Amino acid sequence: MTGSADFNEEEWETVLEGPTSAGLIVSSAESGGTFREAMAMAKAFAEARQEHGESQLLDEIVSHRPKIDRTKARSPEELREFGLARIREAVSLVEQKATPEELEGYRRFGVSLATRVAGAKKEGDDDAPSRAEAAAIAEIESALGVG
Repeated sequence: MTGSADFNEEEWETVLEGPTSAGLIVSSAESGGTFREAMAMAKAFAEARQEHGESQLLDEIVSHRPKIDRTKARSPEELREFGLARIREAVSLVEQKATPEELEGYRRFGVSLATRVAGAKKEGDDDAPSRAEAAAIAEIESALGVG
């Protein structure tokens, strides 16, 4: 089982920031709704905690508050670029140190969190994500190596 002890401090911070970056990328894809989207992210972390025991790696990730270094992004575009790079870096670290099952769980959690954030705010007549949010999710899936 892989956990925080398998990473140095800087690597672990990167791994922690990966899922949160996915949520923030989707949140910044459309204006408005930030409070609901932040609540959706917090709820995704809380619900993942209830599934305790499935993966030590995910258990440790969701036991922390969502983390992101916002000081490096001055615009939604910079946030997106920085976040996608952070996600790719995090996946690479998890891929090097975790089991294939743990890597798959990490990827699923990132996509799930992004999808949940997109669904937090109704954009049109239905519950489907907006085009911008759907594009952001597609970029996140690519960065995570999903699909």
